[in-house]
Amino acid sequence: MAMINSSQKGHILVLAFPFGNHANPLLTLVCKLAKAAPDVCFSFFNTEKSNTSLFSEPKSKGIPDNIKPYNVSDGVPKDHVLTGNPLEAVDIFLKEAPEIFRAGIEKVVAERAERRVSSLITDGFLVFSGEIAESFGAPWIQVWLPLPWTLSAHIYTDLIRQICAEEAAANGADEHWREHKKLVIIPGLSTMRIADIPDEVFPSESIFVNTLSKLGHVLPQPTAVVMNFYEELNSTPLISDLKSKFRKLLHVGFLSLSLPLQPLPESDSDTTGCLSWLDEQRVLSVAYISFGTVATPPPNELIALAEALEESGIPFLWSLRDNIKQLLPDGFVERTNKQGKVVPWAPQNQVLGHASIGLFVTHCGCNSVYESMANGVPMICRPFFGDHRMTGRMVEDIWGIGVIIEGGVFSKSGVLKSLALILTDEQGKKMRDKAQSLKEIVTEAAGPSGSAVQDFRTLVDLISSI
Repeated sequence: MAMINSSQKGHILVLAFPFGNHANPLLTLVCKLAKAAPDVCFSFFNTEKSNTSLFSEPKSKGIPDNIKPYNVSDGVPKDHVLTGNPLEAVDIFLKEAPEIFRAGIEKVVAERAERRVSSLITDGFLVFSGEIAESFGAPWIQVWLPLPWTLSAHIYTDLIRQICAEEAAANGADEHWREHKKLVIIPGLSTMRIADIPDEVFPSESIFVNTLSKLGHVLPQPTAVVMNFYEELNSTPLISDLKSKFRKLLHVGFLSLSLPLQPLPESDSDTTGCLSWLDEQRVLSVAYISFGTVATPPPNELIALAEALEESGIPFLWSLRDNIKQLLPDGFVERTNKQGKVVPWAPQNQVLGHASIGLFVTHCGCNSVYESMANGVPMICRPFFGDHRMTGRMVEDIWGIGVIIEGGVFSKSGVLKSLALILTDEQGKKMRDKAQSLKEIVTEAAGPSGSAVQDFRTLVDLISSI
């Protein structure tokens, strides 16, 4: 009898995409689900490198016991030497991923034979997952972690490529049309220029690009598509179009954040010294600068940014890895030691929540933008790759809570202009007001009766009833 009851308890297979910052928010969602559905067990499949980061101390202390990590191969042959091109490792992994995951799953399912596979929860980039779910007769739940607008761009890949081909034929060698041609015929993307669209939408030999091009054909298949976003922040045309394409669309909020935001800790508990330093600055006076863990401006742009900060006299807190710090102008750190602080890492969400922060200079990674929005901080955006340009366009033209740096790259004059615009100009005050309004919308949506909580409950019911 015990065996029968045990087999009725669910076993959910979770497949992670081990690059960028994808696996972390997926695990955050799974942790929330595991706490809400304690009788369900979750097997988390990911590469050893990524799992080691996610499940090591002290992070592992908050992970429920009904989640167990399993390592799968990264696909890189034993004697292969990577060139350093970030897409190379992604392509190698995706080429082998269907078989890599299948092999890992077969072993785990055999080990946990007393439990039936009740569903698959997978990263949105793993488009082959539906076939694995089908082999178990199990529902498939896809999690889309980037902005919803980027999902729409991938859904309409064929149409966007057609528009580009027609414009290229009409304009010849002149490609200025990319900066001006808007995608007005695509629901929700009417403010996007062709130049904003991720490179991965356009034809390429890359396996990654070819994988994403299948999204429009594959994503109507899942039982549910889960968005790392709040429905209230979507435009009506976008949300209506996406809902028409999926069987169930759920918005569970920003997975990289725990909302409502907790009060800042005592400043002396911050070992980086950032909060204590911020305590000494005036309210709304500091420029916080960070480009995440992957993006790095080229040396000439780092120099331009540093020179602009020094000339402006504006207090700044700059999170900059030590190996990049050496590219700053000679003597910059010493000359500005009373004006600013350069650290190898900063507790970003706590920094953005400090009263002295006046703006955020960011690479437009969606998690960084979400943290800025949740804290009501306007942004200066320097997009680098992937969905950064679309995110920057949203910040500037849709939400009105920041600007894309002039010309898309850092120049001394462009940085000085943007700093003055946000910190001293009337337009900057309007951006700050809009940022505060969005903060209130996000806080309400994340509240006990908010839409994100309701959609999460729907997701819990879905995995619990299967």
